[in-house]
Order: sequence, then C-alpha cells, then structure tokens
Amino acid sequence: MSTRIERRFKSLQDENRAGLVTFLTAGDPNPEVGFDILKGLPAAGADIIEIGVPFSDPMADGPAIQASSLRAIKAGMNLAKVLESVRDFRKIDDVTPIVLMGYFNPIYIYGVDKFLSDAKAAGVDGFIVVDLPPEEETEFCLPAREAGLNFIYLTAPTTDERRLPRVVKHASGFVYFVSITGITGTFAASASDVEGHVARIKKFTHLPVCVGFGIRTREQAAEIARIADGAVVGSVLVDIVAANVDLPSLPEKVFELVRCLADGVRLAR
Repeated sequence: MSTRIERRFKSLQDENRAGLVTFLTAGDPNPEVGFDILKGLPAAGADIIEIGVPFSDPMADGPAIQASSLRAIKAGMNLAKVLESVRDFRKIDDVTPIVLMGYFNPIYIYGVDKFLSDAKAAGVDGFIVVDLPPEEETEFCLPAREAGLNFIYLTAPTTDERRLPRVVKHASGFVYFVSITGITGTFAASASDVEGHVARIKKFTHLPVCVGFGIRTREQAAEIARIADGAVVGSVLVDIVAANVDLPSLPEKVFELVRCLADGVRLAR
C-alpha cells in the first residue's frame, strides 16, 4: 500500500510540477496558535508539511529554529502533544502528507516501538531524524519502514558518489538534499549547483528529490521547482512567527508567504 507521501508525489508528477514542502516547529509560538497555522497550511498551498519536533539541543539548526524550539518547549509542547496535534489535523485533512522532523533523543525516550505505533495511529506519514545516519538504520529507519512509514534521509553537497548508494538504499518517500554545508537559515546555493547535485542523486535512486536550506523567496522557490521534485521552506516561515509572535494576525501572515511561495512553485514549469 502506498503512503500519502508517495501518492502526493504521483499526483505532482501527473500535474508536471514540483511540490512545496513547508516546515514549522510544532507548538510555536504556543500549541493553540501553532495548530491554527498547521491546519491552514494546505489551503495556503503546502503540498507536504514538515513538523519540527521541539528539542532542547537542535544542533543542525540555526538560531531561528533553535529559538522556535525553545518557544514551543516553554509553551508546554512535547512529543506526545505533537502526535496529538497530528491526530487533530487528521480529523479535518486525511490527504496532506505529514513528516515529523527532529532528533532521535525524544523518540528514544518515548520508546521506538510505542512511538511508531502511536505515530502511525495519529496519521504521521514519515520521519526525518537528522542525527541518525545510515549506519544506525536498525535503530529507527528499518523499524519505521516495517511499520509502513517513510524514512527520509538527508544528503548534502559533500555526499559523494561512494556514499550516496549507502544513504539512499533504505530511504523512502523522498530524498532531502540539503543544498548548503551549514546550519538552517543561512545563505542559498546557486540553482546551477543544485541542478548538478539533484542529477547526481537521481543516478542512485528513483525517489523524488526535494531541496531545502536557504529558500526564502518566491523566485528562489521557483528556481528549485524547475530542477527538483520539491522545494522545502522553513526558516523564513519560522522568522515570520518570531516577528509576529503576539499578533492575532500571525497565522494569516504565515499563509500570505506560503501562498506566494506556492505560486512560484506552481508556475515554475
């Protein structure tokens, strides 16, 4: 049986366009407003939703996403509440794929088997666990796949052709190409560089390739959408949350940018 992620990319392929993947931290700036944003993302144009699991030491993330995790944790968000928000989302949307992105420590503490069971029951479709390399695939990747859930691996410009086959061997759903060597929220790579890397990844996998890190504008999203299967946008959305944290209009400000990015992605080809 195919997953929501696989069905969504099939639909995008049929439409001859790339997808917009949005990232926001769960429970930022608080669980109530965070859920209001989450449930409005599909209508604004998000094709796949990445939900960041708040963590106290997000080592791969830049200051903006680190701060979003701290805001969410301070507001009471935790892994169990992340799953609760997915369950509530599934009551109104059973189509849009949801990927949880984060670190292994909270999952380990929760218990891998229990977490996979609860995540699947809640309606989660896949995972990105940034600190689990392919060498640790038995910890979570393979159990997730056995549970019928996708596990998305990260690749980078430094992932050479000797390592790529190992990285994508057990990946599923899509491959996430981190377009820069650095933390989230930093500069963007050139489209020509990204195009070469996407072509190289596709030599080793049939999976869709989504590109993230550094995409902040409609024009940048459109550039990526012309050469990859998806554009991942996160830090700029998190920045909007941070800049408008106390305003009632915060969700609409996020949706306004998502609509702009989605237009760029949809009109790119």
